[in-house]
Amino acid sequence: MGMYEDLGVFQKSDELALRIYKITEAFPKSEMFGITSQMRRASLSVPTNIVEGYGRKSKKELKHFINIALGSHAETKYLFSFSKRLGYHKEDSSKSEELIAEVGRMLWGFYKSLEV
Repeated sequence: MGMYEDLGVFQKSDELALRIYKITEAFPKSEMFGITSQMRRASLSVPTNIVEGYGRKSKKELKHFINIALGSHAETKYLFSFSKRLGYHKEDSSKSEELIAEVGRMLWGFYKSLEV
């Protein structure tokens, strides 16, 4: 197996986590331990599970961690939508929504490619 840094799905999920961190900086301070924290953890869980799966050195374990990343991605997608409905997003969110969708497609494709 190659290095995780070379994977497009890792690069895009890393980009998404960074974007979520920056977006949530503008969320109300009252949400610091609520949705801000949860959204950051969920988004960061996607690339970190890719990294951890790669560190395990077996395809079966990698697939398990990509499965966890899929769950974290779903959580990120929901929290993004929920925070948008609360009016927390200060900028146009279409680029972020496109990135969330792209990461989801890439993760699912990667998961399916890992036949054990």
